[in-house]
Amino acid sequence: MYDVVLLTLASQRDSSGGCGSGGACCGGVTEGEHSAPDQTDRCETPRVPVLACADALTARGARVETVTARSDQEIDEVLARLDGPARADGLTWPDPDSKTRLVVATASDAQLRAVLRRLVRRYAPPPSRRPEDLPVGRTLPDLPPIGVLPLDPARSGGHRDLAAQLGLPREPAAVAAAVLDGTARRLDLLRTDGGSVTLDGALLGAADDAGRPLHWRGRVEVDDTVLTNGDDPLLACAVGNAGGYANLDDVALLAAPDPTDGLVEVAVAVPVVTRSRFGRRRVRLEVRRARGRAVAVVPRDEKVPFLDDGVEGELSRKRSWWTERGAWAVWAA
Repeated sequence: MYDVVLLTLASQRDSSGGCGSGGACCGGVTEGEHSAPDQTDRCETPRVPVLACADALTARGARVETVTARSDQEIDEVLARLDGPARADGLTWPDPDSKTRLVVATASDAQLRAVLRRLVRRYAPPPSRRPEDLPVGRTLPDLPPIGVLPLDPARSGGHRDLAAQLGLPREPAAVAAAVLDGTARRLDLLRTDGGSVTLDGALLGAADDAGRPLHWRGRVEVDDTVLTNGDDPLLACAVGNAGGYANLDDVALLAAPDPTDGLVEVAVAVPVVTRSRFGRRRVRLEVRRARGRAVAVVPRDEKVPFLDDGVEGELSRKRSWWTERGAWAVWAA
């Protein structure tokens, strides 16, 4: 039977450090980012779903350990249990036959991203040491599957976190069944040149205090397709692996983002001025879309606010995302 580790990330208030390179453990924050205020408030972990999942796993004969991580180091100590045997090339590699299964209790997509960031940093080899058994077109091996335990199962109806988008179970007993009896569903992962990862997507842009979108400028290029060269005023740019940022209010930005097709979908919203037959000035919103393996955004303005998997940040220089097809996986029923 399996050994199962139920991992919960502590809030910044619970620790002097905090997981995720300069931010709260709840957010998995990278340089220049910070957790949204409402997210930080949700980082106090509800213990009932965690204990209920542990009980369901134990009832099935699994050996269960619950761990609360308050730093990246403590996350890494848990992930080390997924390591494979020592390799001749000295690389740390996940064990595909491991009898240890990991369940991450998540109060937000940012918490799940924090764990994936540490998995990538653990197992991605340096470019100079690329092994022959690395999958073609990838920079990291197949990451170990993760069980996802949402900590707000009562909100499953209208809540569109990544677990809801993927149709993953939300009730603790159902999560336990998926981890022990389900199948590993492999998903695409977006890596960034900022050293982070994106599971769902990112939305670049901002609004004023009244909620009106603010214009900004930047070059957006998807593979060889230029959506804007930096001269157009932009209201938003969406980078989608899944569908969390597919819409901006009532405007459809992304058409059909799919976390299993090996592509990233990108859209920019550009206000275009037209005139009616009577000479009246009108503004319509033009949405330009493209799909590809990689996207680069180069802001022309000093700082462009953004959300990436629910984590706030400001972009002041070029940021690239590229797709790692099937790199990570979740346990699904």
